[in-house]
Amino acid sequence: MLNTQYVILSLMKFLITGGCGFIGSNFIHFLLENSPEDEVVNFDALTYAGNPANVAMWEGDPHYTFIHGDICDREAVRKAMEDVDSVVHFAAESHVDRSIENAGVFVKTNVLGTHTLLEAAREAGVKRFHHISTDEVFGALRPGDPAFDETTPYVPRSPYAASKAGADHLVRAYRETHGMPITISNCSNNYGPYHYPEKLIPLAITNILEGRNVPVYGEGKQIRDWLYVEDHCRAIDAIIRRGREGETYCIGGDNQPTNLEIVKMLLKLLGADESRIEFVADRPGHDFRYDIDSSKIQNELGWKQTVSLEEGLEKTVSWFRENEVWWKPLKKKGE
Repeated sequence: MLNTQYVILSLMKFLITGGCGFIGSNFIHFLLENSPEDEVVNFDALTYAGNPANVAMWEGDPHYTFIHGDICDREAVRKAMEDVDSVVHFAAESHVDRSIENAGVFVKTNVLGTHTLLEAAREAGVKRFHHISTDEVFGALRPGDPAFDETTPYVPRSPYAASKAGADHLVRAYRETHGMPITISNCSNNYGPYHYPEKLIPLAITNILEGRNVPVYGEGKQIRDWLYVEDHCRAIDAIIRRGREGETYCIGGDNQPTNLEIVKMLLKLLGADESRIEFVADRPGHDFRYDIDSSKIQNELGWKQTVSLEEGLEKTVSWFRENEVWWKPLKKKGE
């Protein structure tokens, strides 16, 4: 017998915002490969990190539609929302370094854009609005501090994290004020295929493949929890289909390496020595440690990460080795 506290959503029409980005594109692959009868509408502004090549294989598929649009454009969003059952909101400015240089873009996209989507979803009567957030809204942990969970207070420490915290609060406010059927997930650092090569893991891999040094902030002692993107996609799917309305779920990879350890693992996988490490000045306000307690989603929805860090890094290195045609133009464009 089904537990009545859960709303089971089966075949659906999804609106995926930011579906040409890293995690959004992986989620589209996951949906169309595992639920081929679902319909997917990919709504993406195609900013620098939005790459149509990420989802090119689905062009022409009758279950897939692409709409080029900005989540701050009310009319475009309203039109894209027609007949949609579930919204999965990935679209966001997400690179901390860029938020330090230009916070206004982050506030516009991450806060005002989320508000535009919420209004359109409310008017359209969607069955589920799932908002993708980050562990960075919780701030930073010191050695020995307990891991972040769903009850951790928000203490964002960068413009990026503050903008995501603002979006989270808006989503919850629409639940309380309008009764919207929302869910939120706060995840740890993702990695895997289609990861834009400005972040630590893809930057390190591609630099090593190009014979360049790998920049490491400070002494590389910052600690992150790393989640293979396919495991994240499975978690999101479980939340949308079986998660409790109004709830937040934390999703992590259950590991605690330093950034320097990650780089050394990648050097070893690629047959390069540690002389390729280049320590650079640390960025302002760099959070020391993140850690996620995933007990709630494990206990309620039966989700657990299946890809270890070692296996995930091997998969990621193999993907970047085999897809130079994807990442080389991106790095050249960013230079």
